[in-house]
Amino acid sequence: MVYARKRDEEHDTRLVQPIERASVPLREAQEFHRRGLYEKSVKPVIDRIAGVAFSIVTLPLVAIIVPGIWVTLGGPAIYRQRRLGQHGREFTVYKFRTMEADRRNGTTSISHPDRRQNHKSNDDPRHIPYGRFLRKWSLDEIPQFWNIAFGDMAVVGPRPELPQIVAGYDDWQHRRHEVKPGLTGLWQVTARGDIPMHEGTAIDIDYVEHVTFKSDVWILVNTPAAVLGKQQGK
Repeated sequence: MVYARKRDEEHDTRLVQPIERASVPLREAQEFHRRGLYEKSVKPVIDRIAGVAFSIVTLPLVAIIVPGIWVTLGGPAIYRQRRLGQHGREFTVYKFRTMEADRRNGTTSISHPDRRQNHKSNDDPRHIPYGRFLRKWSLDEIPQFWNIAFGDMAVVGPRPELPQIVAGYDDWQHRRHEVKPGLTGLWQVTARGDIPMHEGTAIDIDYVEHVTFKSDVWILVNTPAAVLGKQQGK
């Protein structure tokens, strides 16, 4: 049983109804997903070191971005949201705020028909220009290095999804949770912008079935080109 907390930009923490997670039993999952030495022992160490290192290296950017958010949006600068991680465990993901804090009582609202499924719409009118700039270059995701340092996320892996979206998964789709969610992943470098994240589960599972040092390096090398390519395609 996974409990989803409703968290919007105003950081609403009211407990909503429990979500029954029809996932593949852990024992069965372990039978068809046997972790190699890299995934079991090497990757976690690399992730922790990278998380701590980049949390320190990006401090100058944080020092620049946070005042910009305070000036354009007011505090707080960090947006906290509940997501599902490895084995369906719920954790708090951190991002820089990019939109108005009160989405229900504010002057703007989004009426996109897929807003419940596609929660990263670039047309959301709640985004301010400064926020759009942060999202355009993925700068809003810098705080997720903290998640990596804490051990909730990996540098490479499927993106962490919202509990209410995972609640609608078929059994086979829960295989994406056999590994830690990542800051970047196979979906980002192969289909970013072409299909919504919740429709790219098969891509995530393909990564789960082929976790190697070589595949992680390939994804990391191609991530900057994917981000730049997305901007050029607009």
